[in-house]
Amino acid sequence: MVTWFSEPLEFEFMRQAIAIGLSLGILGAVVGSYLILQQMGMMSGVISHAVLPGISLAFFLEINLAIGAFVAGVLSALVVIGIQKRSRIKVDAAMALTLTSFLALGVILISSLKTNQINLDEILFGDILGVTSGDVGRTIIITLVILLLTKLFYKELEFYTFDPLGAKACGLPVNLLYFGLICAITLTIVASMQTVGVLLVMSLLVGPAITAYLLVKELYQMMYLGSIIGAVSSVTGMYLSYYFDLPSGAAIVMVIFAFFLLAFLFSPSQGILTEPGLGNKIINRFK
Repeated sequence: MVTWFSEPLEFEFMRQAIAIGLSLGILGAVVGSYLILQQMGMMSGVISHAVLPGISLAFFLEINLAIGAFVAGVLSALVVIGIQKRSRIKVDAAMALTLTSFLALGVILISSLKTNQINLDEILFGDILGVTSGDVGRTIIITLVILLLTKLFYKELEFYTFDPLGAKACGLPVNLLYFGLICAITLTIVASMQTVGVLLVMSLLVGPAITAYLLVKELYQMMYLGSIIGAVSSVTGMYLSYYFDLPSGAAIVMVIFAFFLLAFLFSPSQGILTEPGLGNKIINRFK
């Protein structure tokens, strides 16, 4: 058993992959908790797909790809909220339009700017085994900064999350809080691109958070439990990837789904198989 656990750690690429997986598991759960409670889960999908034109332009201009991805991600979120606020269009339709438009723009830019050298497979599906010590350090810094800001502004963010109108009436800078949340989402996605890729990053942001949501009631409990689920899922996915020769990002996502499925079935208060009064309901159906 000890050998099974320690063998992958003999390789530097596995140690770095596990370190970045732990950071992103925690970060995704904390940021994702706000997303779920504000019913903005699909916003992560919009931003994760919208980074492509930013990456294309950054590659063409020979600047850091993360900068281009961040700018494009934030811009896409602002476009969504702008359409929603300035028209009768619902937020889901605004998200669908923005996602497809930014994705199409990215494809056009890759073709027209001759940036075909961009490794789309790595961006879309990730390559956690290819992370460097610099990637690990950058991800840990992003995680610590966002966790610190969450701690400092926890009460304001909690108030805004559960009662945005009340928060605005009390004089809280709700627009600034929303922008800060969007920046946190985008930073999480940018940090996750090389790990699970933009197509699977939604799982890191949504999966641990909704699993915890089925098990606990308080926001801080949701963050703590979600962080544990995200971290354990990342490490477990890496070990499964190592021993069974599976794609690392996909393995992490499937472990997250397995945790969700267990909570969905066996949650003490909301589980399909443990729902209070379930026995009486089954008996009544056969009467």
